[in-house]
Amino acid sequence: MNDYARQERRLLADLLLQAGPDAATLCTGWTTRDLAAHLAVRDRRPDASAGLLVPALAAYGERVRLVKAALPYPDLIAEVRNPPIWSPVSNPLVDGLANTMEFFIHHEDVRRAASGWEPRPLPAGQQAALWRSVKFTARLALRRLGVPGEVIAEGFPPVRTGPAPQVRITGDAGELALFFSGRQRIARVVIDGDPAIADRLRGARLGF
Repeated sequence: MNDYARQERRLLADLLLQAGPDAATLCTGWTTRDLAAHLAVRDRRPDASAGLLVPALAAYGERVRLVKAALPYPDLIAEVRNPPIWSPVSNPLVDGLANTMEFFIHHEDVRRAASGWEPRPLPAGQQAALWRSVKFTARLALRRLGVPGEVIAEGFPPVRTGPAPQVRITGDAGELALFFSGRQRIARVVIDGDPAIADRLRGARLGF
């Protein structure tokens, strides 16, 4: 089985080094250094990463991230590239589940913040791995918004919420992964159906 999480991690680390510490990303307000620090903290500091889900811990998590961001940039990228084997989110038992979509999305956060980008052709196995995550995030997003919809990626059974879909969202698995993680602006998807609902989806705060 291909290890797409580790592949995307390696490609992202290479791109972060190439781009330098001050390049833009699609993560609002974050440079490449900020994004790298987030990933290093996620791997190594579960106490600080909890702030992403628990608002009361957000300030503490941000303080830890800023300390990590102060590392020399090559050292910071080395931490991104080589997570510790004990990491709760990157150990060999959970790496594929926790990081296949995470590192694909953050790789694209750096790629697509620069001019001249085009979607990458993804192997069928990687599309299937991403689709497994998309099925969950798409259902969650559409149900949270109360939108009966259908999500379609070629080669996979469609995802539906509600008996009578009012919108249909179509795209490759990778583009749908970006769309439902909150990157609607740069995701190459097609939305058909009720124009008002389509506009609502494009402007909604999706993802975690």
